[in-house]
Amino acid sequence: MGSPFCVPIFFLLYIFIQSSAHGQSPGPELFGRRPRAVETQGSLQETETRFLLFKDDPGRGCRIRLHHPDTLQECGFNSSQPLVMIVHGWSVDGMLENWIWQLVAALKSRPGQPMNVVLADWITLAHHHYTIAVRHTRLVGQEVAALLRWLEESVPFSRSNVHLIGYSLGAHVSGFAGSYIGGRHKIGRITGLDAAGPLFEGTTPSDRLSPDDADFVDAIHTFTREHMGLSVGIKQPVGHYDFYPNGGSFQPGCHFLELYKHIAQHGLHAITQTIKCAHERSVHLFIDSLLHEHMPSTGYQCSDMDSFSQGLCLSCKKGRCNTLGYHVHQQPHSKSRQLFLVTRAQAPFKVYHYQFKIQFINQIEKPVEPTFAMSLLGTKGEMQRIPITLGEGITSNKTYSFLITLDLDIGELVMIKFKWENSAVWANIWNTVQTIFPWGTKPHYSGLVLKTIRAKAGETQQRMTFCSENSDDVQLHPIQEKVFVKCEVHSKKLKRKTRGA
Repeated sequence: MGSPFCVPIFFLLYIFIQSSAHGQSPGPELFGRRPRAVETQGSLQETETRFLLFKDDPGRGCRIRLHHPDTLQECGFNSSQPLVMIVHGWSVDGMLENWIWQLVAALKSRPGQPMNVVLADWITLAHHHYTIAVRHTRLVGQEVAALLRWLEESVPFSRSNVHLIGYSLGAHVSGFAGSYIGGRHKIGRITGLDAAGPLFEGTTPSDRLSPDDADFVDAIHTFTREHMGLSVGIKQPVGHYDFYPNGGSFQPGCHFLELYKHIAQHGLHAITQTIKCAHERSVHLFIDSLLHEHMPSTGYQCSDMDSFSQGLCLSCKKGRCNTLGYHVHQQPHSKSRQLFLVTRAQAPFKVYHYQFKIQFINQIEKPVEPTFAMSLLGTKGEMQRIPITLGEGITSNKTYSFLITLDLDIGELVMIKFKWENSAVWANIWNTVQTIFPWGTKPHYSGLVLKTIRAKAGETQQRMTFCSENSDDVQLHPIQEKVFVKCEVHSKKLKRKTRGA
């Protein structure tokens, strides 16, 4: 369902972009090829960007200054530890956003994996009209690259131990840094958190974040819904692995109806929080991957969200799935892989994905379009009355595939209860059918026949088959609930397992 505030948001964004140009084109530095890195090496003596290193207090950073090695010691930079640098995006009010301190705290909360956590604070260059801020992304990328080169020259440090985490415009800043750094080796990793779309969508890889900018590039897309040809987040793939939670266009819990909740939490800033909810969700998904490491969210390679919603893409073979966020498996490929997943509306965001395949035999002449409900029983819990809508009429001998997601881990699936939901219309049809085709001494089926349900758990990759508990009664009719238990299929013969198996 669309969100009613999307159109005005994009209209305002469009005005920002158009008005900021002041009748001028963005200029060759925006759309032209990037200058060669060698031209900038050694030329920077001071940076507009402030590089803040965080030690014990996540809310207070110590400034590292380019060509001032004493600041490395004063701030406690440890060259033997990895460097994680956070790069924020465009600023409307000139203030650093709260998510920055949340991400710093999450990164610093890992005592077993110490790291240098740095913020690239380019707020003075980001707090401009959008188009001007876009122009500044190249300069900031150059300054980040200059700092990393200087670190390599000053202390025993390797760029392969660098992880840039860029949000919105900061994602493209990170990409430019990876390009400008030059040399034979690349930055270790870049993570793009809903990389900005306007003025970057559809551009060449040299003019935006791309897989060429680091040894490994992963991206999370959370706000790609278009209005007037614009989307806040970039839609096209920009990494080796591109994750599209909930399809990437919009996010659960971010609709305008959530405004009242945001007012209670953020007061006068509620409208701003509501507007940027889906865009910023990329950051909170990444933070969630740090805080709930034991509950990783898995994305699955698929062509689009429609196919994923049919449960057709829950394969992990040959790298077709990966973990979203900090703990992604770094497996670069020559071609970008687009991964889809469903998430909850709040942290922890993980859900459990299941594909179900059902083959009906329709013994009514006309297609049937009923609504069903499934109850799932697992070794750890159960989920009652999950609504199932197939979206098309049931015809004879056709297999239907669909996706179900659960917020809770119910363990290994052991039993399914399947019910044709009650409907006055279908109850009348059923009564009419029974009148026309009365039951005789021999079973005479005149409705829907359902013999087996096939299931696959995405997170465990386990495949299961469930058969009707009563093999003598495989017919399904309105109101009735049938029980299906695990069974084995061998040479088209079904062998039932006990419920406790």
